[in-house]
Amino acid sequence: MNENLFASFIAPTILGLPAAVLIILFPPLLIPTSKYLINNRLITTQQWLIKLTSKQMMTMHNTKGRTWSLMLVSLIIFIATTNLLGPLPHSFTPTTQLSMNLAMAIPLWAGAVIMGFRSKIKNALAHFLPQGTPTPLIPMLVIIETISLLIQPMALAVRLTANITAGHLLMHLIGSATLAMSTINLPSTLIIFTILILLTILEIAVALIQAYVFTLLVSLYLHDNT
Repeated sequence: MNENLFASFIAPTILGLPAAVLIILFPPLLIPTSKYLINNRLITTQQWLIKLTSKQMMTMHNTKGRTWSLMLVSLIIFIATTNLLGPLPHSFTPTTQLSMNLAMAIPLWAGAVIMGFRSKIKNALAHFLPQGTPTPLIPMLVIIETISLLIQPMALAVRLTANITAGHLLMHLIGSATLAMSTINLPSTLIIFTILILLTILEIAVALIQAYVFTLLVSLYLHDNT
């Protein structure tokens, strides 16, 4: 109970060297691949999920936007696998670090915005000033729309960080309560342990949903600029 609540969010080190890179590279190694002509059920299910997700995100895009399909599918797989490290005991979840999420969000957002200014500069600039705006409100609206555009990558990163971190903290608190109650009251311990199991299942669902939400928002930003 005296353990630091935020100890699990500290980036681990091995012999004084940061191990975050190795942890980030570990989940993709677990993704199964097939060398045979006929795939097994696991590979078939994996390919079906990838095609379903890709089709759902790419339907609204034009030909130029669909060139990002491989990047977006790789992004959702990467975020989902790293998020799923959280429910594992004694593990480190890279997506709880705001710096890493910003490192993903800013380049993707910047690439979509730059593509919009290069291909449809009139439409891109039109977003800063809605049609029919009264003249006295033009400077204020331009400032507001500029700020809303610039905070999009921050909102992406903070949303992912907050959701994953909140779930981990709640699991840590309930797990500590279960351990403390185990020597006091057995029926209460069983109830809290059941809640912990349900929360773990919910956290797995949240990990997958947040990966989808992050990628979907990047896809929407791309759609607005292509």
